[in-house]
Amino acid sequence: MTGVPEAFPTDWRTALVMVPHPDDPEYGCAAAVAKWTAEGKTIHYVFASRGEAGIAGMAPEQAGPVREQEQLRSAAIVGVDDVRFWDFPDSEIRNTAELRAKVVDAITEFDPDLVISIYGGPEWAPGAPNQRDHIEFATAVLDAYDSLPDPPRWLFQNGPGGTHVEAVDDGCFERAVASLSEHQVYLSVLDPDTPVAAQARKQVEMSTPPRGEFGGRTVEFVLMRNH
Repeated sequence: MTGVPEAFPTDWRTALVMVPHPDDPEYGCAAAVAKWTAEGKTIHYVFASRGEAGIAGMAPEQAGPVREQEQLRSAAIVGVDDVRFWDFPDSEIRNTAELRAKVVDAITEFDPDLVISIYGGPEWAPGAPNQRDHIEFATAVLDAYDSLPDPPRWLFQNGPGGTHVEAVDDGCFERAVASLSEHQVYLSVLDPDTPVAAQARKQVEMSTPPRGEFGGRTVEFVLMRNH
């Protein structure tokens, strides 16, 4: 990104957040979601998988339900009560015709003003490669959006190098921390030496960089399409 990012649009009412795994919104845009729901906007969550491959040492048939329940609690904290899970295989999500068709069906069903997907670039930062699931899923959403005769007005990806940012206050920041902290089992296995709350706070701090021109912390979004 070059130049100063713009403020995120305000003239919309409904958004569809589509990501590959449970915890993806909490690692990225939950603070913005908390702000939007507080303003009366409606946010829907769709997950391509149940995150069943995400807990080391736990069988997928056990981890999937655990992660699903953690995600439902997490979403509720930021005001999202419509949460859908598909059954594409965690860690093996690919940009297939089946996935693109599901994305089209979801966009058609919800008819949102905007769609937010996960960042699809090769790296989150220098030396920090993106996951293949993220890249493949982001590409599938982009391809599905482009196939629609009358797509939503905007398609954004939540990630670095934002063209647009949503300013968030301390209350939204704290709700995002509490939301990520609901992924208790996942985070406790991911880093057993660091308390879950500390992991969550560090991650939300990273995903809400402060920008003086916007008066505080922000969540970054990359505009991919403006119909």
